[in-house]
Amino acid sequence: MGNYRNFELTTYFVAGGTARAKKEQLEKDIAWFNRYLKIDKVYVETFRGGDFATEEQVRTVKEAFENAGIRTEGGITTAIATPKGAKPKQRLFNTFCYNDKKMLNALKKAVQLTAKVFDSIIIDDFFFTNCTCDACRKERDRFNEENGMEDGSWQEYRVNLLQKISKEYMIDAAKAVNPACKVIIKYPNWMESYQETGYDPMSQKDMFDGIYTGTETRDPFHTDQHLPRYLSYSLMTYMDKMLPGKNGGGWFDPFDCQVMDYYLEQAYLTCFSKPKELMMFCFQALAGSPLIPALGCQLEKLDDLMDKLGNPIGIPCYIPNASQGEDNVQDFLGMCGFPIRTTPYFEADAPAILLTAASAYDEEILDKLDAYTAAGGKAIVTSGFMTEMLGSGIERMTSIRFRGRVVTVNEFLQESIHGHRGWQESYSASGITFPILEFRNNATWGALVKGRKNEESYTLLARDTYGDGQMMTLVVPDSFPDFAKMPAPVLNRLRAEFEVNGITMEGPSGISLFPYDNDTFVLYSYVTSMNSDSEILIRVRGAKELKALVPMFPGRKDFTIQPLYTQGDTAVFSLRAMVGRFVGFKIVR
Repeated sequence: MGNYRNFELTTYFVAGGTARAKKEQLEKDIAWFNRYLKIDKVYVETFRGGDFATEEQVRTVKEAFENAGIRTEGGITTAIATPKGAKPKQRLFNTFCYNDKKMLNALKKAVQLTAKVFDSIIIDDFFFTNCTCDACRKERDRFNEENGMEDGSWQEYRVNLLQKISKEYMIDAAKAVNPACKVIIKYPNWMESYQETGYDPMSQKDMFDGIYTGTETRDPFHTDQHLPRYLSYSLMTYMDKMLPGKNGGGWFDPFDCQVMDYYLEQAYLTCFSKPKELMMFCFQALAGSPLIPALGCQLEKLDDLMDKLGNPIGIPCYIPNASQGEDNVQDFLGMCGFPIRTTPYFEADAPAILLTAASAYDEEILDKLDAYTAAGGKAIVTSGFMTEMLGSGIERMTSIRFRGRVVTVNEFLQESIHGHRGWQESYSASGITFPILEFRNNATWGALVKGRKNEESYTLLARDTYGDGQMMTLVVPDSFPDFAKMPAPVLNRLRAEFEVNGITMEGPSGISLFPYDNDTFVLYSYVTSMNSDSEILIRVRGAKELKALVPMFPGRKDFTIQPLYTQGDTAVFSLRAMVGRFVGFKIVR
């Protein structure tokens, strides 16, 4: 590694800055960054929108960074203004029309200039296309006709188009002037929309020399993307699984982060995934920003914590490539203490798996689910998956049916666990709306968790036994953020089904649990208007005590926590989850 033991710290220098950089000011800005953190590498951009730096300007910036001990690589953003004299086309964010020869010539020129100066080029996440001009519609229709598609859709055409553009105008163009040049593609944070705009990691994974992952979640209240912050972790685990060893790092930015912690949380969750690089976009937006001193302080603490962590583990959530449905539901669960990692593969050897509506895109999913469960596996399926599969054969595994009804409840009943008998009652501050899943009594057991209204109750967690295993059906609120409104006793009962390495958490929402394969785990409590410091319980099978991975208090080098009590083979520990603070523990067994 570089200046940090567990990751390299990188930043991105946009083309507008490259084209207008003044040496003295650039040196001052670099010195300012170096007061607070330690940059290992910078990606110097040559082309973006209306900015196209000259080779001389690029080399000037490159020299300034390298004189400061910072390595340099190249960058390109595939956004372009309308070529001079051409008719304007409707293009979101000025992304390319890849049927426009003038635009393609400009792209090739930019790639080859960059490859001439650098041995590596990263493509920012505007490589997609949404152009629907006459030429694009004509080429789409031709492609669809040749491939027997009659619905006029764009997805297959755009995926095929970007494969061709990637090879001819990116990879081949770069290597023609610099055979050693590596071309890296950065994938955006909107995974469920990749293929509609041409991105397709599965088919592109063997084309590019590496990838980068967008972990920008920003402020979920004021952006158009509405991405749960857990995505900064889960998308990294997804890409690491899809492309082992080729995921270069996680990339986050300061935009729409009205609260400083929203910015910092992107860095924390990216680090919890154990990235090779941590990318701060971008140099110009961060120069002089109060975010940098705060981040520099936290990076030292993250590096110390990561020294002790193994590889991330969790309940694998199967999201096939090119799928969608119940978008980001796994991330809302993750922010409520459910230890989930995402994967593009059905992991048949996992003790438990999570299937969502996106999993239904796998045409063989029912056969896989049948074999997995019958052999002793534990499948947790969402109500979205269940309703997608009804009528397709899942009836052989459950008596659950859906008639289209919903119910809004704020009263709950949950089956007691941990040796207690009877039911617990709990209440939410406001109503939560769920689909009503009907089932046949004693064929399916639907009384694990229930919503109650007047004299009727409705299942929210059901169990079907199948062969040597079981299938649990988790009923998902119509609005996924409403998981956070569920009372702690309801969440505790649901979390009991998501045990990983013998660990489960009990307490309110707004806290994430990140387990690792070396008997360590991290807790993080999010900064939200609804969250406050909380007393929580951590249950660990076979544990004797917990040791803090890094000092929790000044002057305390070693901090050991004894069980509050034990219950059979499970030790129960009382911890305090503090808002905006991450803490890690080693399990002593």
